[in-house]
Amino acid sequence: MQRPTILVVDDEAAQREVVAYNLESSGYKVICADNGEDALLITYEEQPDLIVLDWMMPKLSGIEVCRQLRVKKETKNIPIILLSARSEDIDKVRGLEVGADDYVAKPYSVVELMARIHAQLRRSNASMVGEKLSFSDIELDSESHKVFRGGSEIKLGPTEYRLLSFLMEKPGRVRTRDQLLDRVWGRDIYVDSRTVDVHVGRLRKALTQYGGSDPIRTVRGAGYSLG
Repeated sequence: MQRPTILVVDDEAAQREVVAYNLESSGYKVICADNGEDALLITYEEQPDLIVLDWMMPKLSGIEVCRQLRVKKETKNIPIILLSARSEDIDKVRGLEVGADDYVAKPYSVVELMARIHAQLRRSNASMVGEKLSFSDIELDSESHKVFRGGSEIKLGPTEYRLLSFLMEKPGRVRTRDQLLDRVWGRDIYVDSRTVDVHVGRLRKALTQYGGSDPIRTVRGAGYSLG
């Protein structure tokens, strides 16, 4: 079985080496970069299974790297964990909105970061092979990992895809934020409810980009449902 490849991007050599050492000790293949431009080139060439990406870097910021990767078909589904010394909620929201799947504030625990990496890879590889789900004019094909609405393909990031898949399993059923956190992110990592709201917002935007009503219903004090 081929080892998952992880790209670690950080201009601080000490931080980069610690993360790389722990990943290699866990059996991963690790590639490193110390700036945003190299990160883009390596990603296009190597197609890593996951990227650990620092926000503040020379040449090209992590935010811009994330944005550019999300607009290309071949890299839009690679899970990205954004690292940053910025710990304010507004910075976290910004990072998630440009396409990051998770956000870890510096200084961070290596144990926590490793848990988040494991969880993202597990979620990325999980698939209900051969299953097709539909609701109204929305169709989700888990075998091809594609989503269509009214016949038009909807491009979703991996986290938004998992959210939609979970909501489509039981249309009309309210899913609490805790249920969404457990199913989409996993119980072994901490993600706050604001993260759920940000990703639901991104999913809504994607589903309505070609018109049509918003299919996701917010249930105040409870959570979200499809329809």
